[in-house]
Amino acid sequence: MRKIHAFQSCSKIFISRTSSTSRSLASQRFLASAAFSRPYTVSSAGRDFTSFFCHNQLWSARSDGLKPSDMTRVRGIAHAVAEPDAVHVTPAGFKEVEVLTPRRLLRIYAQLAKSRLTILVVLTAMSGVALSPLPATVPILLSTAVGTALCSASANTLNQLQEIPYDAQMARTRQRPLVRRAISPLHAAGFAAVTGVAGPAVLWFMASPITACLGAANIVLYAAAYTWLKRKSVSNTWVGAVVGGIPPVMGWTACGGKILPSADYPIHLFLPSYFTEAPLDMSMIDNPLGAFALFMLLYSWQFPHFNSLSHFIRGSYAQAGYKMLCVLNPQQNALVALRHSLLLVPICSILFPLSGLTTWAFAITSLVPNAICVRGSWAWWRRCGEKEARISFQNYLWYLPMMLALMMVHKQGLEWRRWVGMQDEVQSDGADIPKPKV
Repeated sequence: MRKIHAFQSCSKIFISRTSSTSRSLASQRFLASAAFSRPYTVSSAGRDFTSFFCHNQLWSARSDGLKPSDMTRVRGIAHAVAEPDAVHVTPAGFKEVEVLTPRRLLRIYAQLAKSRLTILVVLTAMSGVALSPLPATVPILLSTAVGTALCSASANTLNQLQEIPYDAQMARTRQRPLVRRAISPLHAAGFAAVTGVAGPAVLWFMASPITACLGAANIVLYAAAYTWLKRKSVSNTWVGAVVGGIPPVMGWTACGGKILPSADYPIHLFLPSYFTEAPLDMSMIDNPLGAFALFMLLYSWQFPHFNSLSHFIRGSYAQAGYKMLCVLNPQQNALVALRHSLLLVPICSILFPLSGLTTWAFAITSLVPNAICVRGSWAWWRRCGEKEARISFQNYLWYLPMMLALMMVHKQGLEWRRWVGMQDEVQSDGADIPKPKV
C-alpha cells in the first residue's frame, strides 16, 4: 500500500519555492495534477489530510475509486484556473450570471413578489369591493388593486430574504432569484422597501387609512411573525391563515365599510323571510358582520388548501428544518383541514345570508361544492395518503373562485332578472311591481 508521505513532502518543497503572490494558484494546480496523475490507495490515517483537497468520496480504499471522466474534468478545471487565457472549460453544473436587462429585471421582480400568489391576494381583495353594498368608483377599484399588490410584493420579498439558506435546501424553491444569485440581497431589500412604502401610501391616500393600516399589518404579520414562526412552532399556519383572511377586508374598508360595530354602525341579522314579516332594509346590509363573513371564508379556506399542499411536499419542509404540522404529525394535519372544511359549510350557508351579503338561496347552492370538498377532506383524513391529499388540494383550487362567483350571483339587492329583461321594475324593499301591459 502506497502512503501519502511522499506526496506531502513534494507539496511542501513546491509551495516553499512559490512566490507569495502566486502560491495559492500554483499549489492548487500542483495538488490537483498530483492527486489525479496516478490512482493512490490512501490509508485511513491520511484521509483527513487529503479531504482538504478532494471530495471525501474520491479517497477510498478502492484503487478504482476514480473514473477517467472525473480525472479529465478536474484536470480541465485546474488548467483553466492556472491559465485563464487558454481555452475556457466550464465546470459541470455551473453557468454564467445573466446580465440584468430591463426585461429580466421585471421577471425577477415578479419572482420576488411571487406573482401567482400576489394575483390571488389581489383577486380576494377585489371580492371585498365587489360584495360591498357601498358604491365603488374606478379609482377606488384600481388603487385598491395596486396598493394590495405592492403590499403583497413587499411581504413576499422580505420573506425570501430571510429564507435564502433554507430555500436552497428545497427542490421547489432553490431556483428562486436570491438563491441562484440572479439579484443581490441589497437590491431585493431595496425593492421590498420601495413596495412596502408605496403600497400603504397608495391605500392611505386613494382608498382609506384603515385599508392602509391593514396592508401594513399584513406585511408585518407575513414577513416577521409568519416567517419567524415557520422554524419555531406549528402555529405559523394559523398566523398565515390570518394573513390570507385580511385582503377581502381591505376591499371592504376601501369602499368605506366599517369592521367594528358601534352605536351608529350596529350588527343587523337578515333572517329568512318565513321567520320574519319585517320588510328588507337594504341600508342595513352595510354592517360589520359582512366583513367578518369575508374574513372567515378566506381564513378557513387556507387550512384545507395549504395543509393538503404541504402534505405532499413535507419532505422538502423536513429537509429545510421547518416545523410544519405536516412534518410533525401528518394525521393531525389532515384533521385540521377536515375541521375547517366542515366549518366552511355554516360559514357559507348561515353566516353569509345572515350578514345580508347574499340571499338565502346561496345557502342552498353552496352546499354542492361544500359537499364535494368535505368528502375529499374526509377521504384524506381517513387514509392520509398522497393521492387523497392531491385530490383535496385540487378541490380547493376551484372552490374559492366558484364560491365568490356564486356570491355575486346571489348578492343581496342585485337583481339579475331585471338586468336580463325578465323583470320590469323593483321596489326599494325588493318586491316586484309588474307594469300593466298595454
